[in-house]
Amino acid sequence: MDHINMKSSIFAKIFNMEQFGKRYYFFLIVFLGMLSAFGPFVTDMYLPTLPSMADIFKTTPSLVQMGLATSMMGLAVGQVFFGPLSDKYGRRPVLVAAMVLFAISTVISIYSPTIEFFNACRFVQGLGGAGGIVLSRSISTDCYAGRELAKTLAIIGAVNGIAPVTAPVIGGLVAESVGWQGIFWILFVIGIALLGMCVVFRESLGDDRRYKGTVFSLMRNFPRLIRMPYFVVYVLMFAFSNGVLFAYISSASFIIQNHFGFSELGFAIFFGVNALGIGIGSAFALKFKRMENASLFGAVGITVSALLQLICCLFGDQFIIYEVLTFVMLVCLGHIFTSGTTLAMDEGREYIGAASAIVGATGFMFGGIVSPLVGIGNILLTTSIILSVCSLCCMTFAIISRRRPRR
Repeated sequence: MDHINMKSSIFAKIFNMEQFGKRYYFFLIVFLGMLSAFGPFVTDMYLPTLPSMADIFKTTPSLVQMGLATSMMGLAVGQVFFGPLSDKYGRRPVLVAAMVLFAISTVISIYSPTIEFFNACRFVQGLGGAGGIVLSRSISTDCYAGRELAKTLAIIGAVNGIAPVTAPVIGGLVAESVGWQGIFWILFVIGIALLGMCVVFRESLGDDRRYKGTVFSLMRNFPRLIRMPYFVVYVLMFAFSNGVLFAYISSASFIIQNHFGFSELGFAIFFGVNALGIGIGSAFALKFKRMENASLFGAVGITVSALLQLICCLFGDQFIIYEVLTFVMLVCLGHIFTSGTTLAMDEGREYIGAASAIVGATGFMFGGIVSPLVGIGNILLTTSIILSVCSLCCMTFAIISRRRPRR
């Protein structure tokens, strides 16, 4: 009888451990998804309030828009620092520091006396938000490899792609009632929630796997990664795909509302529907046996969509054609977000934090370069040209990536 009871207790412990493992996996996916979405929400959620902020601060629209640029600079620079530091000190303490930095800068920004002070706070906010983005990829790579890593990054990639296009929609829905300061209080609450989740998060990088050199020698990991040819190929492929995404985000409201004459509500509906395309593409990337094939499929898809959009723009445009081609383009873009991130992180696994920093910072840098270019001249034509150029470059690197020997 005692023997039976002993076996029962053993089975109960095993069952409980399995249940705990499933619950923690679910928590980890939610946590990583929120971290990856954090940066886009920091930059984009307050976009609908920009016109009113110009009146509140009694300044020009260009100075108000500078807050978007400074936050993106912070997101790029912050990843370069937080990624390598987490290789030495662990993911959890660095993440906590990033969230604390974000929370403090957010509260200070709410009480900004001038637009210049606000823009400086936005840079610091970007630094803090960068910790979440860079560490979401690093933690995933700590825990998983191969197809398991691809599955995790597919979820993160979907969130990362959807967040930039849904954040302005959510911001627009709440802006009327809470204003720009209310939106920043919401961001503060999200930051505090993530800080609380850090308590539950279990450190993914053990002491035995941490970098043993000095803080200054951490910077040497960047040239080591840049000397890896296929890592550079994957990063550039991912970067040009981000150029496509940010060109679409920057131009969509002007094209849908000003050019095709839809209302703000109509724009929000189409913007939200298109966001689903990225999530669908990220999920379907897992159907490919090789991530290189998923990248090539996605790159060819965005290139064909962009070129057809350019042709339609030159010879007469219709909204239904624009919308269908845009949706197809974003579905294909989802394939690249999953496969490109997985390939780059697997290739740079020896220096995970630095690799994640390069991937993220390069993506935001390309986005920052492309975003202001779409407003030059005829926005529909300029956007189509930029989409075509970025897509062709992305496809070139996707073709090169298939030469990589199978691992």
